[in-house]
Amino acid sequence: MGRGKLRIYLGAAPGVGKTYAMLSEAHRRMERGTDCVVAFVEHHNRPRTEVMLHGLEQVPRKQLEYRGSVFSEMDVDAVLLRAPAVALVDELAHTNVPGSRNAKRWQDVEELLAAGIDVVSTVNIQHLESLGDVVESITGVRQRETVPDEVVRRADQIELVDMSPQALRRRMAHGNIYKSDKVDAALSNYFRPGNLTALRELALLWVADRVDEYLTEYRSEHRVSKIWGSRERIVVGLTGGPEGRTLIRRAARLAEKGAGGEVMAVYIARSDGLTSASPKELAVQRTLAEDLGGTFHHVVGDDIPVALLDFARGVNATQIVLGSSRRKTWQYVFGPGVGATVARESGPDLDVHIVTHDEVAKGRGLPVARGARLGRSRIIWGWLIGVGGPVVLALLLNTIHLGLANDMLLFLTVTVAAALLGGLFPALASAAFGSLLLNYYYTPPLHRLTIADPKNIVAIAIFVGVAVSVASVVDLAARRTHQAARLRAESEILSFLAGSVLRGETSLEALLERVRETFGMESVALLERAGDVDPWTCAGSVGPQAPTRPEDADVDMPVGDHMALALSGRVLPASDRRVLAAFAAQAAVVLDRQRLQHEADQAKELAEGNRIRTALLAAVSHDLRTPLAAIKAAVSSLRSDDVAWSEEDQAELLEAIEEGADRLDHLVGNLLDMSRLQTGTVTPLIREIDLDEVVPMALGGVPEGSTELDIPETLPMVAVDPGLLERAVANLVENAAKYSPADEPVLVSASAMADRVEVRVVDRGPGVPDEAKDRIFAPFQRYGDAPRGAGVGLGLAVARGFAEAMGGTLNAEDTPGGGLTMVLTVRAVDNRRALATATAERQAS
Repeated sequence: MGRGKLRIYLGAAPGVGKTYAMLSEAHRRMERGTDCVVAFVEHHNRPRTEVMLHGLEQVPRKQLEYRGSVFSEMDVDAVLLRAPAVALVDELAHTNVPGSRNAKRWQDVEELLAAGIDVVSTVNIQHLESLGDVVESITGVRQRETVPDEVVRRADQIELVDMSPQALRRRMAHGNIYKSDKVDAALSNYFRPGNLTALRELALLWVADRVDEYLTEYRSEHRVSKIWGSRERIVVGLTGGPEGRTLIRRAARLAEKGAGGEVMAVYIARSDGLTSASPKELAVQRTLAEDLGGTFHHVVGDDIPVALLDFARGVNATQIVLGSSRRKTWQYVFGPGVGATVARESGPDLDVHIVTHDEVAKGRGLPVARGARLGRSRIIWGWLIGVGGPVVLALLLNTIHLGLANDMLLFLTVTVAAALLGGLFPALASAAFGSLLLNYYYTPPLHRLTIADPKNIVAIAIFVGVAVSVASVVDLAARRTHQAARLRAESEILSFLAGSVLRGETSLEALLERVRETFGMESVALLERAGDVDPWTCAGSVGPQAPTRPEDADVDMPVGDHMALALSGRVLPASDRRVLAAFAAQAAVVLDRQRLQHEADQAKELAEGNRIRTALLAAVSHDLRTPLAAIKAAVSSLRSDDVAWSEEDQAELLEAIEEGADRLDHLVGNLLDMSRLQTGTVTPLIREIDLDEVVPMALGGVPEGSTELDIPETLPMVAVDPGLLERAVANLVENAAKYSPADEPVLVSASAMADRVEVRVVDRGPGVPDEAKDRIFAPFQRYGDAPRGAGVGLGLAVARGFAEAMGGTLNAEDTPGGGLTMVLTVRAVDNRRALATATAERQAS
């Protein structure tokens, strides 16, 4: 009996309908006559799911006792004994009770599959082992029950059960997933719209990747070389020339016209590495491709059309975008060019677009790596061997006669030695001089430059030909070896530059110091100027007496129109300028990055100042009014001669005045701190504190009994400014109390989510539409038909300003069942660090 087949229903979150879909599939199979049983399905008291179990045979579960409680698990032995054609096994990632046959349910499923039983199962995306960290960062909850990705990947069928976050939350609010007492907590935590959207995206992307794998595997197994246009994949062939930017943009526009279009820019380099495009230009084109949502690929191949087509067919591309040839007219005598060859060989399943550009017919102009110089001393020795070697050898052979054949081999050895030391030209000189000496001294008639025997003429000619050929090959091998060593050094340097970009290193001085060490210079400076006639200024330098103008430097490398990298110490050979150009381009990028970061910091400070200024003005006009009005009313009443106040009434009025004054004093102190913060003379007093020390104080501005407080004692401490947090929560509670019905108290609760703590102020009022949720935080905004006495609409603006000043956030969400929930998020403090701080404070006291 063969191995059974596994079908998995994959969902983004609980409640999307995986079990329902599995049971529906079971009913369809039973109608077709398939022997199908329920090995283990948990309906979680969901009526619709429980109804779907009717009519299906259920294998009795195995009861296990653990720590005084009885648990039911799938009875693997009973299922194997029953031997159905198909078994339904819910919750693939479930952890079995200790004492079970296997530790994990997916291991039970493996036994059923090995026995030839087909299995239909379910799993949520958050239970995949590889996504554990990602899911925790999204939801703040670490999944304890996981299943190895390979188990799910091996499934014969994977079907995604999809549902929008809004529909899932409605299903939750209607009580179709959890019991009513758990709905509010679930919607406020795990089932928030952001969490569900992120989990849904994970599920969709994971399934899409699996579909792509299945397609690739199928094409490989069936040897399908023909391109299948399942999605538009556009390959852009780059030469490293400036026209590449035009081609990438054109390809991006083509991709936008089709659903799911993908752009893949590819540069094909020769395998010998002797020709290369400008590293700076390729870096610009790589950045452009990635900014437009595409990818960049570097491929090695000697035959560019063949390599390009192989790459396109390998990625199942549907279109190729190439630029019109930069060849001049006379150069077409050497061949039709890359574009014409690719178009001819592409076939009917691959469209080729030839795009015109400004560089057409202007010549290639690409830098070519010339042959490496062998060094002065080697060339001198090569000429000495090439010219002097044949003379010395002739003197030796005049005393020892070895025959013409041996003489030729010895002269050929000298030629090879000259090629190894000095390169091609000393070897050619050695071959020419050696042939003359062979003719004069060792070829009859001797001591004459004539040759009597025609066979000797052929021998001399062969000697010259062999000598020149061997010299050329040896010279080429020597130069290639030298070039390979040099290119290896260059690649290490460029790899360092690429690594610095990926690591986000932004130290200009460190980069300039690297330039100085790499090229052995005394000093290096990055110079810039505003215009062609403006003086040069130094943006950064290392080393003593750095040049202040490019004219004063031994080497200068322009970077754009108004920037240059200047080096002093020695003159660099032309072969080093390519790597220097890469350093110069990176230096310009680092400088731009530093300035952009500085501007971003300044903009952030300015925005922070504006936000605090707005919050300050809003607080003055909004929060001072209430206590001032209460104080004024109480004082006016006491001073009135129309009413004779009793001692109890006077005490009550004085108490009201005192409470209003205390509130004013407390508020003015916070406002003074905010004003100093606005001017940059003070920062918010962030300290570690428990929420239950601050939040209760914020409830004094609302009637007693109108709020319900739920602050767990197990919450971690938070890093906030207590005064700012109190004012923010007070504004939120006062705002919620205005709109919540009298018989529905405002709920103020808190919960921990990963590295943050959320304070939720929940009302049961009319709520706010989604399009107005951001607008209610703007100053002077009063939602709906709020009367003038309800305030001037600054409470929420003040609360958000205070929250963001402390590094937190404030957002609005719908309350399940109706109403509005304000979510104030602040940074939590590591409990271990807080405990260490408290211990240190106790020891100090």
